[in-house]
Amino acid sequence: MATEALLPRGTGQWIESADGQRWWFDAGSLALDFAYTGGLDAETGERETVRDAADLNEWLTARFPEVAATAGERELTDAKALRDAIGRLARQASQGDPLAPDGVDVINLFAATPDIPPVLAGGGRQAGRSNARPHQALGSIARDAVRMFGPEAGGRIRECSADDCRIVYLDTSRSGNRRWCSMQRCGNRAKVRAHRARASAASTGAASA
Repeated sequence: MATEALLPRGTGQWIESADGQRWWFDAGSLALDFAYTGGLDAETGERETVRDAADLNEWLTARFPEVAATAGERELTDAKALRDAIGRLARQASQGDPLAPDGVDVINLFAATPDIPPVLAGGGRQAGRSNARPHQALGSIARDAVRMFGPEAGGRIRECSADDCRIVYLDTSRSGNRRWCSMQRCGNRAKVRAHRARASAASTGAASA
């Protein structure tokens, strides 16, 4: 899986479609980014990128450098359960549907576990473990999901405006008017279509003049 341009705690990742096209997608939320590692929109061609424990270790350590790459099959099973719950709730929220209680329970369960505590650099002593565990990263992701689905997000979980795209994102823009999953992908396609429509209208008008 590709991890270029990933920043600790940052959002955004490379998405690869079934036809091999790669594009940068920032879901606006760490939790929603995590949901898309499971190919949340596989029906439209987005591939699963975290398939095994090695992929999970790579994704988590790219976001959380303090996490030890020790995830195994148990952590992979838990991670898939969490990301599936986030994905299901995100789809429901984008359509204005009530959140399914079973999905809410899964996220609350992980959010109640220890997450990665903040650390102030520059001290002379190391407090606690030198490396965090993968489950602590899952706890941090779940707590981000709680914020995303709570009133703090203000109903900004939306679906891309393109007719042929169902990708969901959290609109974090100041104006709250984000329309596309990515300007590089659907936004650019919309511009191309609009340009062609204007050109066609202009040529039709010139021919009838």
